[in-house]
Amino acid sequence: MSGILDGKRVLITGVLLESSIAFHAAKLAQEQGAEIILTAFPRPTLTERIAKKLPKPTKVVELDVTDDEHLARIEGIVREELGGLDGLVHSVGFAPPDALGGNFLHTPFESVATAMHVSAFSLKSLTMACLPLMQGGGSVVGMTFDAQFAWPQYDWMGPAKAALEATSRYLARDLGKENVRCNLVSAGPIGSMAAKSIPGFTDLADVWNTRSPLEWDMADPEPAGRGIVALLSDWFPKTTGEIVHVDGGVHIMGA
Repeated sequence: MSGILDGKRVLITGVLLESSIAFHAAKLAQEQGAEIILTAFPRPTLTERIAKKLPKPTKVVELDVTDDEHLARIEGIVREELGGLDGLVHSVGFAPPDALGGNFLHTPFESVATAMHVSAFSLKSLTMACLPLMQGGGSVVGMTFDAQFAWPQYDWMGPAKAALEATSRYLARDLGKENVRCNLVSAGPIGSMAAKSIPGFTDLADVWNTRSPLEWDMADPEPAGRGIVALLSDWFPKTTGEIVHVDGGVHIMGA
């Protein structure tokens, strides 16, 4: 039985640990027939070790999404390895410690700028670096954490995610003529390395214990990975600029 990504070539960022949503997206993508390349920063060796747990061997490329030289060389590396791209997964986010954990009112602009560059602007810069590889069109999928709300402890990552969501919509607008779709998956909290870097993360995650219509398991990144793979596939051929919630339904709840 064929997979929904048979023949697809996909670049995936953000694989750090087996608990990463990106790892499960990579695993599922391979199981569904895709050829993949992973990117890693700042420790490619960590990603290389984790990549050995995937169903098939895959190349790992060092890529700092804020470094113009890294972005400039990614096209050539991917073209040599895969010949082109059909999909791109942006699972990158970072904010300095003083931009998180209840310091919102006192965070300096330099830290805010870093959060915006890594977490939002990089969706545009990475997509444009890879666009020449998507000659037949393609699907760009990013990861957000619902920016409609002010979450406890999340501070400047909230505005950064709001910027990411707006960036995705504008990319969808401007790349439609290239037959490139751009969508986001808004996942509930997962106990990943990125999550654990947020001071007071357990307070934020506790929201799901009381408000999620569907039981939410913070130790299970696979549902979000499935959402990513679905959006990479041809099963959403005319969906772009969308945010697909994989959060147990928390986003629909009122008081």
